[in-house]
Amino acid sequence: MVVGLIHIYYTILKGDFITKDALKFFQAYIREMIDVGGSNLPKAISAKSGAKLGKIYKERSLVSQIEDALKQVYIALRAKPIVKKLNDNLYEVIVKYSKGFCSIGGSNHSSRVQIFQDNICIPYTKGFLNELFPQYKFEADIINCIPLNGHKTCHYKLKVSNRQNSL
Repeated sequence: MVVGLIHIYYTILKGDFITKDALKFFQAYIREMIDVGGSNLPKAISAKSGAKLGKIYKERSLVSQIEDALKQVYIALRAKPIVKKLNDNLYEVIVKYSKGFCSIGGSNHSSRVQIFQDNICIPYTKGFLNELFPQYKFEADIINCIPLNGHKTCHYKLKVSNRQNSL
């Protein structure tokens, strides 16, 4: 839902000024959501939105590997993803946007990085992957985030581990 809203704003509103205003509104909206409902509210919404997308991918058998799933989700956002499998438990993900646009958008300010990574980006990606690959647990270590330095690249390492079944 969150990524979908931004994509709609970005697609409909062609001018840079109007797009930036929409993204600033989105950032303010997320901060307000955290103030009103705590950080679990946007986390839950983001994870559920990612899971819904994962369910669609699963129903249509669109992907069968983690690398392909990650590539597809970022290509849908008009980004150029590079996904490298470093070993069985670790992936390096680099996402480059052609214009300084990112799903969390807005102006660059380092104080916003942790809020959006912890409440929007990571839960969305984990929700998506958990739906497709329920046998695994996913954790992300952010190396670079667009609002941190204003570049067009998001870079993180995705840790994958087997989920322990307790019966």
